[in-house]
Amino acid sequence: MKSSFLYSLDLFMTFSLFSCKEKLLSKHLPMVIQLAPAAPATGQEYFTDATMAKITWIGSKPDGKHFGTINVSDGTLYVNDGRLTAGNVTIDMNSILVADLEGEDKASLEAHLKGTESEGAEDFFNVTKYPTGKFEVVEIMGASDQPNSNATVTGNLTLLNKTKTISFPALISIGPDNISVNTIPFNINRTDYGITYKSKNIFKDLGDKFLDDDIVLQFSLSAMTMPSAGKK
Repeated sequence: MKSSFLYSLDLFMTFSLFSCKEKLLSKHLPMVIQLAPAAPATGQEYFTDATMAKITWIGSKPDGKHFGTINVSDGTLYVNDGRLTAGNVTIDMNSILVADLEGEDKASLEAHLKGTESEGAEDFFNVTKYPTGKFEVVEIMGASDQPNSNATVTGNLTLLNKTKTISFPALISIGPDNISVNTIPFNINRTDYGITYKSKNIFKDLGDKFLDDDIVLQFSLSAMTMPSAGKK
């Protein structure tokens, strides 16, 4: 009896210790976030590149803002039954351009955003380590409550190897040989992609020396059924 009791007690304590350890470890495990899968890449293909597609951006701070463009290096859109149903584009992060400055100020800010200088290389987009971004269509709903738009696009935006599902209104026009997609300006939160430089929500003692977490983006692209010369 004594032996049986001791065995049961030992078994209970072993199970309890294992359970507590498992709960303790679970607090430190990263959360797994299930992203929406990209829409199937089927249908009539339309091709785009840097000559036909641009992203405009605006970054703000208490005493003003900066704005510029980023190139879309390539991409493919897919049309089924007269509707845009899928697509993906590659974003050339090395092409970040500041449009509101000139000379040394322009070159300095572009280098800081790209992270091409030794100091502050990881403050923003660190293009040496992450030369490209990506956007993949998840779903396109044929309606929008925003003016100058006829659809709501949902997709996965990848920057700095971090991906988040976002949605925005867009005006989509489809012809037999070409297609155009112009989005309404929309916001992304840069901290979702690990860009925390001068974020007042991360660093509480910045006073008025912070940069807004929200970046305004706008996609403007055209695509054609035949790829540009030199592309397959």
